[in-house]
Amino acid sequence: MSSATTFTHAIVRAPAASVTDGLRAVDTGAPDAGQFADDHAAYVAALRTAGAEVIALPALDNFPDSVFVEDAALCLPDGAVVLRPGAPSRLGEAAAMAPTLRDAYERVATVERGFVEGGDILVTDRDILVGLSARTDREGVASLRAIVEPWGYILRELQTPPEILHFKTDCGLLDGETVLATERLAASGCFAEYRVITVEPGEEACANCVRFNDTILFPRGFPITATRLRDAGYDLTELPNEQAAKVDGGMSCLSLRFSPPR
Repeated sequence: MSSATTFTHAIVRAPAASVTDGLRAVDTGAPDAGQFADDHAAYVAALRTAGAEVIALPALDNFPDSVFVEDAALCLPDGAVVLRPGAPSRLGEAAAMAPTLRDAYERVATVERGFVEGGDILVTDRDILVGLSARTDREGVASLRAIVEPWGYILRELQTPPEILHFKTDCGLLDGETVLATERLAASGCFAEYRVITVEPGEEACANCVRFNDTILFPRGFPITATRLRDAGYDLTELPNEQAAKVDGGMSCLSLRFSPPR
């Protein structure tokens, strides 16, 4: 099994009551904080069923978007990186995550210049794909490259199409060789070395899925793409994501997945 989809641990953070004030590219209404908490609990339960030892962190009321822990850090087999979110209101989330990373890893580095968010980073068995976006800039990518390449990783800088918030808004890793992607992201050529399964037109919001061991955590409500993946041999756990989607959140955003170094 791919080392990029095989994990023993996951870090999550409870959604704050202030999540109703979270950032959003398009305003479709504020999420319901109570329903968001219930949906998050279902997500955490699915992680545990998939084999995760879950590290559950308390809510941070001063940071409405802090439930989306993936943007604050990058967890790799050889170490962790505290990232530097491109949204000014989110900078404190990374600092709050650092102590938890230091408990799990001996080697923790920090991006000190530029901006880079985890939603723009797709880690595969071959390389680390980083999409430039409104939240991730070239200086941030260069800072991240200077950290991970000495650890033995290959980092590829890509350009996220301008209408896409994060690179992983439109893609998710299914296995070591296969990516789920929207047609608009696949058309950019960024996955030329991978097998690509495209989402059904009109179901673009399900592209951000996440594989944890043998199951793919997949947002509910996208039946054609779900059937396409099952027909391709993948096991899906469909989960509610309607509240998170109102503040630009998807399946990968809600956790940091890793296996502690032995």
